[in-house]
Amino acid sequence: MRSPALRHVLTHLITPLLMCLGMGLAYMGAFVHPEPNHLPVAVVGAGPKAKVFAQTVKDTAGDKLDVRTVPTRAEAVHLLRARTVTGAYVPSARTPELLVASAASDMGATAVEKVFIPVAAEAGVPLKVTDVAEPVADDPTGQGLFFLLIAVSIGSYASVAALGAAGGTLPMRIRALLALGVSAVVGGIGALLAGPVFHLAHHDLAGVWGMAWLYSAGILFIGVGLHTFLKRWTTLTMMVLFVMLNFTSSGGLFRPELQNGFFGALHAFWNGAGLVEGARSLLYFGGDGLNRNVWTLAVWLLAGLAVTAIAAAYERRGAVPAAAVAVPESPAEPARDAEEEAEEEAQETVGV
Repeated sequence: MRSPALRHVLTHLITPLLMCLGMGLAYMGAFVHPEPNHLPVAVVGAGPKAKVFAQTVKDTAGDKLDVRTVPTRAEAVHLLRARTVTGAYVPSARTPELLVASAASDMGATAVEKVFIPVAAEAGVPLKVTDVAEPVADDPTGQGLFFLLIAVSIGSYASVAALGAAGGTLPMRIRALLALGVSAVVGGIGALLAGPVFHLAHHDLAGVWGMAWLYSAGILFIGVGLHTFLKRWTTLTMMVLFVMLNFTSSGGLFRPELQNGFFGALHAFWNGAGLVEGARSLLYFGGDGLNRNVWTLAVWLLAGLAVTAIAAAYERRGAVPAAAVAVPESPAEPARDAEEEAEEEAQETVGV
C-alpha cells in the first residue's frame, strides 16, 4: 500500500471493527435468548405427595429446572436469602404460594413465576407470590447495580489509556501509584452515584466504595501492565476482558441460571460478578456470600499487580523504551506524533 496515511487509517480501523464483532457476539450471545438452564427451585413439603409433585415438575421442565424439596417454608426462605434457590413453591389446595427474592435477580423471579403460575392455574386456584427480599424503591428492578458496574468499569479501563499512553514516559512505579489513586477516585464516584445521587445503597456505602475501589484497581493494574507489551492493542484487550466477557457474565441483568453454560461458568470467578454479587450481598442479604466475592476481587487485583510487576521488570531491562507508544516515523516531530497516538488510543477506549 503506497499511501502511509491510508495505511495508518486502515490499521486503526481494525480495532473498532473487531470491537463491533466482539460486542455483537458477546451481548447477543448472552442476552438475546435468556431461558432457564438448571434454574434451582424448591418445593415445600416432606411427604410423598410433595416428592411426587417435585418430580413431576422436574420431568416436565427437563434441564431447565433443578428441583429439590425442603420440609418447611422457613427453610425455603433461608435458601432464597442464601441465593441457593431462585424460587420456592408451597403447594396448597386453596392458596398455593410462590416465594421469590427479586433483589437477587428480578429476571430470575419472573422466570420462576412463569413456571409455577400455570401449575396453579391447572388446579383452578390463584397463585400468591411473596417476595422475601425486595430491592429498594429507588431501584425497583434491582438492576441499578449493573449500571453502577458499567460506570465504574468505563472509568477504569478508559483511565488505562491515559496512564499507559499519555503517561508512558513516567517510570512504572509512578504509573502504579497513579493507578492506585485513580481507582480510589473511580470507586468514590461509584459510591457517590450509588448513594447520594441515585440511592441504590441506603446503607453500607463505605463497603460499596471499598469493593468498587478493589474492582477498579484490578482493572487499572492489569491495563497498565499490559500496555507495556500490547501498546495500542491494549484497548481491544481491555474491551474483551472487562466489557464483552465482564458485563455479560456479571449477573446484573440475567443470573447464570438464565444463560448458557459459557457465561454461567464465567460468573463463578469473573471480577464484574464479584462486584455485582458482592454489592447485592452487602445491601440485601446481610453480607451472606460477601467474603467469597471480595476474595474474587482481591485475586483479580493480585493478578494486576503481578502483570504490572512483570512489565516493570521488562522495562528496567531496557527491552522497551520508557515511553509505551510507537516510535514515530519522522524524528522531527516526536512529541506531536506521540501525543496523537495517545489521543487516538484514548478516543478508541472512551468512544466504546
